[in-house]
Amino acid sequence: MNHKVGMISLGCPKNLVDGEMMLAKLRQAGFQIVTDVDEADAIIVNTCGFIEDAKKEAIDNILEMAQLKQEGTIRAVVVTGCLAERYREEVKKEIPEVDAVIGIGKNADIAQVVTDALAGTQTEAFPPKDRLCMNGERVLATPPFWAYLRIADGCDNRCSYCAIPMIRGRFRSRPMEEILEEAKTLVKNGAKELILIAQDTTRYGEDLYGELRLPLLLRELCKIDGLSWLRLLYCYPDRITDELLSVMAQEEKVLPYLDLPLQHADSAILRAMNRTGDRRSLTKLIQHIREMVPDVTLRTTLIVGFPGEGGKEFATLAQFIKDVRFDHLGCFTYSPEEGTPAAAMGSQVPEDVKQRRQEIIMEEQSRIVERRLKSKKGKTMPVLVEGFDAYAECWYGRTAADAPDIDGKVFFHVKAPVSPGDLLPVTVTGYLDYDLVGEEAEDGPRKS
Repeated sequence: MNHKVGMISLGCPKNLVDGEMMLAKLRQAGFQIVTDVDEADAIIVNTCGFIEDAKKEAIDNILEMAQLKQEGTIRAVVVTGCLAERYREEVKKEIPEVDAVIGIGKNADIAQVVTDALAGTQTEAFPPKDRLCMNGERVLATPPFWAYLRIADGCDNRCSYCAIPMIRGRFRSRPMEEILEEAKTLVKNGAKELILIAQDTTRYGEDLYGELRLPLLLRELCKIDGLSWLRLLYCYPDRITDELLSVMAQEEKVLPYLDLPLQHADSAILRAMNRTGDRRSLTKLIQHIREMVPDVTLRTTLIVGFPGEGGKEFATLAQFIKDVRFDHLGCFTYSPEEGTPAAAMGSQVPEDVKQRRQEIIMEEQSRIVERRLKSKKGKTMPVLVEGFDAYAECWYGRTAADAPDIDGKVFFHVKAPVSPGDLLPVTVTGYLDYDLVGEEAEDGPRKS
């Protein structure tokens, strides 16, 4: 079989891992994987369907591929991922040029689905979500020196604004043995950094073992020779335990980096979101984390304009941001999602008010970030080299305080040749927007 297939993968890292596993299935079946759409016989659009902007991006990409099919550039269009799982019949009905729409439980059969699509046979299939395979070969879409490591899928948190439980199903942890085996393979193939992902990484193990086992998993991962960095994303605040923080403080490979999607700080809004806590308890949690994990980097995401958020509730959130001073912060306007409890709530906030509140939060965060970047001048820190910027005529990479694609970078000059994936010490000399600028330290050790 010499058919060529390409993929457009949208949305979060969890969806990207699904895409990487589907590409491996296709390669095993004899397909040639291509990155140029014009070279492909079939294109898979691996969609996100989480919020309105993501749905629009997915639909725009599907329509673009449908147009290429009509023009004869490609022969088949297959839609996978969260939008396909969530909207099922609507995708094919609204965009008839699509040849196949499959839910996440059908991902393992992607080679047959694409084969059928190229032969003119259409597929619409939505097996149970728990049939999603989380173990197997992947064709990495990330550079070889870092990779995502999925430890669970689905979610049981049931936040009132979120469609993820409807789309991905119940929370399901992977057996620890599977995760460790995959991690060893990734490191053997060149990964220096592994980034742990799930809808809620802190819940890992609860369903399989009857207890939270993220701390134990981290300790076992740290035993892998050749691994330099372990990073945690998507940590639920209710399950940040002292055991987890102790592991972060004690294990050199576990980066002092926590991604805590808090969403809000006002008690009434958090209750309406079906989340716990308030400004006082969340501030106390942040203080406790900083006490237990020195130099920790904290990232969060927020939602403004949730139903019932008036001036008082927003002021609570804004003051919380000023007081706590997160290192990294993303702020989204509330998007009512069909089928979620929040979409049916009264007191919906006008769109222009949401937008203004988002701007206020991000303006404050930009001031916080500027102060943080200024404080780093003169400091020397390890940097994972990612590549060379021909325009800036220097190398760039990331520190332990920066996750790929969502945080900042470091642009720096070197004393001798380097390669992507190297770890080397860089002394910060300044900053530009959200990025640091520096020079390789004179006498610091390199690690290839």
